[in-house]
Amino acid sequence: MPLEDVSTRPESTDVPVLPADRPAFAPAQPSSTARYRGLIWLVAAAFFMQALDATIVNTAVPVISGALHVTPLSMRTALTCYVLTLAIFIPMSPWLCDRFGTRRVFGGAILVFSLGSLLCGLAQTLPQLVMSRIIQGLGGAALMPVGRYVLVRSIDRHEFVKSMTTVATFGLLGSVFGPLLGGALVEFTSWRLIFLINVPVGILGLLLNRSEMPDYRLDRVHRFDTFGFMLFAGASALCLLAAETIGSKGQSVAITGYALGALVLASLYVRHSRRTAHPVTDLSLLKVRTVWVSLAGNLFTRLGVSGMYLLLVLFLQIGCGWSPLAAGMMMVPQAIGSITVKPFIDRLLTHFGYRRLLLGNTIAVSVVLCSFAFLSPHTPPWFIAGFVYIYGAVMSLQYTSMNTLAYVDLDVKHASMASSMASTAQYLSMSFGIALASLLMAGFLGSHDADGYVWAFRWSVIVLGMVTLAGSWIFGRLHDTRPASV
Repeated sequence: MPLEDVSTRPESTDVPVLPADRPAFAPAQPSSTARYRGLIWLVAAAFFMQALDATIVNTAVPVISGALHVTPLSMRTALTCYVLTLAIFIPMSPWLCDRFGTRRVFGGAILVFSLGSLLCGLAQTLPQLVMSRIIQGLGGAALMPVGRYVLVRSIDRHEFVKSMTTVATFGLLGSVFGPLLGGALVEFTSWRLIFLINVPVGILGLLLNRSEMPDYRLDRVHRFDTFGFMLFAGASALCLLAAETIGSKGQSVAITGYALGALVLASLYVRHSRRTAHPVTDLSLLKVRTVWVSLAGNLFTRLGVSGMYLLLVLFLQIGCGWSPLAAGMMMVPQAIGSITVKPFIDRLLTHFGYRRLLLGNTIAVSVVLCSFAFLSPHTPPWFIAGFVYIYGAVMSLQYTSMNTLAYVDLDVKHASMASSMASTAQYLSMSFGIALASLLMAGFLGSHDADGYVWAFRWSVIVLGMVTLAGSWIFGRLHDTRPASV
C-alpha cells in the first residue's frame, strides 16, 4: 500500500446536479493566503515567541549574571545551550510530523516550550537556568520547522514568499523587541518575568493550534534513524564544546579532543546517511544548488551576525553606561528598518533574482557590521539609532531571501526535510555565532572597565564583518534563480 497523506480537514462529497440548459460557473476560489490566514497568524505568533525568547535574555545579561553571581560573558552558556538544543532536535521534526501529525507535534512543542519557560523563571543558579533553557529548546525545536513545512504544504507556490515574509516579519520583530521588553522588565520588575510571560502566550497558542493547524501525517511511517540522530547530535555538541572552551587556560588537550571527536562523528554520519534509506538529515538534497547555497550562506551570515545582539548590549550598558531599558530601546530602529523593507522584498527578488540580491546585500551587511566600530560612548544616540535602522533593513532582506531560497527548486515532497535542514543550519550557526562573538569579546577585553568593553566591541565587530563577507562568495555560486510567479 503506498504512503498517503492524511489530513483532518473535511472534504465535501455532495455535488449538486445542474440543469443541462444552464452553464456551470465555478465560484471563484479564495487565494491560499486567504484560506489559511489563521494558520499564517499562528505560525507567525510561534516564530515571534521563539525569536523573542532567543534574544530577550540579551538585555538582561548583566542583571541576571549579578543575581546568579557569575560574570556577564559566562552567561553565554545560557544563550548557546538554547539554540544548540534547537539545532540538535530539529531533525526529529519531520519524522514526528509523519508519525503523530503536524497538529499534535506543534501543540506538544508549545506545551514543552511553555514548561521550560516556567522553569527558567524559577531558576536559582546558572546550571538550573541552563537546564531549563535546554527544556525550552526541546519544545522550540519543532516550532519553526513544522511551521515552515505546513506553510509549504498549504500555501500556493507563487504566494509562498509573501506568506514567509509575513511570518519572518514577526520573527524579526520578536528578535528585535526581545531586548526592549527584556530591558523594561529588568528595570521595572524582575528578570524572571522575561521567561514567565511565555506561559499565558503558550496557552493561547494551544487554543489556536486546535482550530487553525492542519493535520498532515502519513498512514505508515518508516523507522526513525536513531543511530544517525545520535551521531549528528554528538558532533554538534562537541563542536560547540570546542568553541566554548577556546580561550580557557590549560584546556588545549580538551579542545583538541572535542574537535577531533566532532570530526569523527560527522564523518561517520556522512557515511551512515549514504547507506540508510531514511536518514535523519538527507544530505542528498545538497545536490540541489539552491539548497546547499542557502544552507552554507546561512551558516556564514549567521556566524557573523548572531552574536551582535549580545555585543551591542554589553557595549551600551557596560561601555556607555546606559540603563537596560535605554539599551533595549535602541533595538526599536532595527524593527522599523525591518518593517520598511519587507513590502519590497518579493519585488526585489523578482527583479534582481536571488544571486544578485544576496551577493550585494551580504556585502552591505558586512560593511554595516564593520561600521559599528566607529561608535563610542560619546556618539549621539540618534546616530547609533541610524546605524541600527540600516542594520535592521539589510538583515531583513538577508533573512527572508535566505529562508525562501532553499525551497525554490524543490518538489513539495522534500519540503519537510528541507525545512528541517534549513532550521538546523540556522540554529547551529547561531549557537556558534554567539560563542564566536563571546570569544572575540573576551579575547579583546584587556580590562573589565568601560573602556575595555568599548575597545573589545570595536575589534569584535570588525572580525565578525569579515566572517560575514565570506557568505557573499557562496551566494555568488547561484545561477539566475528567481521566485516562482503566477
